[in-house]
Amino acid sequence: MSGLCDGRVAVVTGAGRGLGRAHALAFAAEGAKVVVNDLGVAADGAGASALPAQRVVDEIWAAGGEAVAHGGDITTTDGAASLVATALDTYGQLDTLVNNAGFLRDRMLVNLGEDEWDAVIRVHLKGHFLPLRHAAAHWRAEAKAGCSPVARVVNTSSGAGLLGSVGQGNYSAAKAGILGLTSVAAAELGRYGVQVNAIAPAARTRMTEATFAGAMAAPDDPAAFDAMAPENVSPLVVWLGSAACAGVTGRVFEAEAGRITVMEGWRPGPTADKGARWTPAQAGEAARKLLAAAEPPQPVYGTP
Repeated sequence: MSGLCDGRVAVVTGAGRGLGRAHALAFAAEGAKVVVNDLGVAADGAGASALPAQRVVDEIWAAGGEAVAHGGDITTTDGAASLVATALDTYGQLDTLVNNAGFLRDRMLVNLGEDEWDAVIRVHLKGHFLPLRHAAAHWRAEAKAGCSPVARVVNTSSGAGLLGSVGQGNYSAAKAGILGLTSVAAAELGRYGVQVNAIAPAARTRMTEATFAGAMAAPDDPAAFDAMAPENVSPLVVWLGSAACAGVTGRVFEAEAGRITVMEGWRPGPTADKGARWTPAQAGEAARKLLAAAEPPQPVYGTP
């Protein structure tokens, strides 16, 4: 490895399995000391166990790296504060925050319960906000004390947040919210030396194993490229979490297999300006003409 993150301390939430585990191992392989956060819950958020995070920590140490486990709930103020404190108390610094934790409670909208909505919004959106808030407060204090943080935040959105996904109204809303949070955080925190970006990954994890079960390397060819392996996403995350990505902030990247795409988000399309108030009929006629001239939207995941 190149030592891209030598001397850095990285925190990764939801790092006991899947993408988070792959990110934690990749940061350690590039020289970072890693705080491995995970509650050890099931795919739907039930239960808890310290084992997943500790197993990843053990893997990192076995490979010659340094890591510490954190089992706090980052959707609570105390848990998020203790996450940042663990990095500072153990390693004396915090350079990179990767917000990755999440789970699913999939339902069609007419069957989606309020508790299922709240749970997914809490773990994905609030679970991004609180660690970011506490890490940002630390970096702001450093900057005001005359230090020059080279801080990085990588948030985790999804294609569901970009396009929507049938049966995932709660998850899609949370992941879209993460994109808005990323834009605001990048704008507000740049003055303190903090860069904030987001990824929309596609990989085989507990949450997607049914979708990508067939997209695996050929069992009779160990050297074949496993396109949906979570490890394919981690190199971009590590680069975004390093000093090497100087000047890159407020951006969203899709990452899948060997493909990286810069997403361009909402941009103004065709426009009509009457210079006065429209009537409803006039507004409708103008809208029809604008729609005819506009690019059609990408289909929502799960639609025919």
